[in-house]
Amino acid sequence: MAEQTKTNAMRELERQGIPYTPHSIGWDGKNPPDARTAARLLGAEPERVFKTLVTRGASGAYYVFDVPGDGELDLKKAARAVREKSIEMLHLKQLFPLTGYVHGGCSPLGMKKKYPTVFDETCILYPTIFVSAGKVGVQMELAPEDILRAAEAETADLLRS
Repeated sequence: MAEQTKTNAMRELERQGIPYTPHSIGWDGKNPPDARTAARLLGAEPERVFKTLVTRGASGAYYVFDVPGDGELDLKKAARAVREKSIEMLHLKQLFPLTGYVHGGCSPLGMKKKYPTVFDETCILYPTIFVSAGKVGVQMELAPEDILRAAEAETADLLRS
């Protein structure tokens, strides 16, 4: 892979001494690739490419959820996982001011502020998974236990059945 600029997420992993492999999947500058497209470009199974979703709870607190690219976040399960009455998806216009990331390039690491983070429990089924590196078209591959430790994340059943 060609030399690229380090992202906040990459710097955070390096600061913690956690190994990762960056992957550039390219981007046409128009529509950011979704997790399924990223999986195809990476040559990986969609269930190993996790998408990062930012939500707001009924209490006003913000939460980060990471689910496999071929799955959909169940808002009721997510609310239970963080002990909220309900949660809703963050509006796209709020994403950058809150996290410092744009749609299609949101990483569970290196946000402007640390938010409670929960990965779908299936992440531990694989030797490595992929998450956004914090830049559209760039993914990081690492062991699930490493991303869970780096993000101080928990796991829970988050997928819609």
